[in-house]
This record gives sequence, structure tokens and C-alpha cells, in this order.
Amino acid sequence: MRRYGKNPDEDDIRVRPNRKGNRPRTNIRPKHEDAAEGLVLTVDRGRLTCLIDDRTVTAMKARELGRKSAVVGDRVAVVGDLSGAKDTLARIVRVEPRTSTLRRTADDDDPFERVVVANADQLAIVTALADPEPRPRLIDRCLVAAYDAGLDPLLVLTKSDLASADALLESYGALGVPYVVTNREELTDGRAAEQVREVLKGRMTAFVGHSGVGKTTLVNALVPARRRATGHVNAVTGRGRHTTTSALALPLPGDSGWVIDTPGVRSFGLAHIDPSRVIHAFPDLEPGTAECPRACSHDEPDCALDAWVADGHADPARLYSLRRLLSTRERREGD
Repeated sequence: MRRYGKNPDEDDIRVRPNRKGNRPRTNIRPKHEDAAEGLVLTVDRGRLTCLIDDRTVTAMKARELGRKSAVVGDRVAVVGDLSGAKDTLARIVRVEPRTSTLRRTADDDDPFERVVVANADQLAIVTALADPEPRPRLIDRCLVAAYDAGLDPLLVLTKSDLASADALLESYGALGVPYVVTNREELTDGRAAEQVREVLKGRMTAFVGHSGVGKTTLVNALVPARRRATGHVNAVTGRGRHTTTSALALPLPGDSGWVIDTPGVRSFGLAHIDPSRVIHAFPDLEPGTAECPRACSHDEPDCALDAWVADGHADPARLYSLRRLLSTRERREGD
């Protein structure tokens, strides 16, 4: 049945009122071209502390971002009250494209990825030489994660006054990973901080390591103006107690770089990593994979890398190191 006449007028058309009193939905989103650029320093229960120019601003994620999250190290676009005054709250409306993303999973069979930090370009793997004992498998896993994310790894060995670093450094010598060795006396008098600052200059470096290795103590020495709480190692279990509960980005004195202190880890799952990407960190071995069979694990009888090394194109120790890293997913960190 025709509701209106043959030639209806605008006044004849009945428009239903919007009972909710709000505007109709639209797919058009504001561009926020006037948004300020900020750096996420820390995240705590849905509140993000961002550095904008020379002040810190507390912000929350805008609804329009959906499930996309921002993590420490992210460059973000922020609107709203940017004064940084107490009890003010701004909004993060955009997360800029990341240059790198360091991820981990809780275990190797956990499909859920956790983003540790964004936009770092160096990963400092902090390990104590004693009290607690070093865990080479955890170091291997962190190296794999660094290579996969495109970060330059750095070994920071602490407590050399309790044990020698020679054996551990020898096992990683073929990888050519730069390293710094420190002890408690050097941490006290400032020499360790100066030594480490030299390899952090101009870079954003994420610090990882399990609890009790002296990671936060070293960060406190590097940035004395922003001291964080530290814990101790349990004499019975040989494990440290978690004192750092959230990641925090801190500027080095003189604007010479950034350090990101992360909570201590008990495990570093690699379920998200495709082992075929790890070979990219071995430029002397990668050309030799051209003759490998399809889906080669690089640790099987017909792998072409054996012939590549036998022909003198690369050091056998490098191939051994690659295979040790690739097999680390099948071994637990404490093995």
C-alpha cells in the first residue's frame, strides 16, 4: 500500500526521532592533525604516562583505537589536556608505525604474544655470573628474540667479583655479541655506569633479565635521578624477587639515549617466532641456505650449510651457534 501520495512533499515525510538523543553513527573518524607527538614512558592499569616536549602527561587510549594497544617506547598522537597538571587526562588517538617490536610468549606452547617494548634498537641481556647462577638457555632465547625483532644484542654480565666471565664469554664468542662485564665495586664508584653508558649512547636500549641479576641496580646507576626499588636473591631458591612490576623508559643524562627497565622474567617463550627468520642475523651463513631443501630446519642431514662451512665460507663455530639458538625452543631455560 502506498504510504504517501504520488508526488510527496518534504513535509509529508515522517522522520523518526532519535530516541537516544545522540548523533547517528558514522565511519568517518577525525584525523586529529593537530595532535601532539608523545613517547609512552610507562603503562599502569590503563593509564599511560607520555613525554610531550619537556613534560609528562597522563593519558588513556581513545575508544576509536579499538583493541590496538600502546606500549612503552611507542610514539603516539595525543589530544586533550596536555598541561600535565594533576588530575588531568589526555587521550591517545593514534599509535604511530613502529620501527621494531620486541615480543615474547609465556611459554613455547602459548599462542598469545606479549609486546615487551616498541621502537627499541638494542637489547641488553643482563646476566649475573653468580648469585643467581647464569642461565645460558635464557640468554639464547633472548638472543633469538632480538634477532627476530631486528635489535642489536648486548650482553651485560654483572657480579664478576663472585665468578669469572671467561667461560660464558667463550660460549658466545662466535656470535660476535658485544659485552660489558661489571662488578659491585664498579657499580658503587660509578665506573660501571660510565662503561655501560658508552655502549648506550644515542640508542634506545631495553634491559631484560631474570630477577636478582642486578638489572634495576644497574639502571639506577645509569639514571641516578630516578631510582627504582631493588630486591635480593633468595638464599634457598637462588631466585630473585620481582621488584620492578612495569616497564619504564628513562632518559640517560645529557639526552644521550634511553634505557627501558623491564620486569624480571622467569621464562621467555618463543612460540611467535618463525625459526627461518633467525638466519638473517648470520650474514656469513645465509647465502649457504640457497641450496637447502624446502622447509629446511638447518639442523638435518641434508642441510646445505654443512657443505657451505666445509668449503670455507664460514667458521664452523658460527654454524654451531646458529643451530644451538634454533634448537632453544625445544629446551627449557634451566636445562
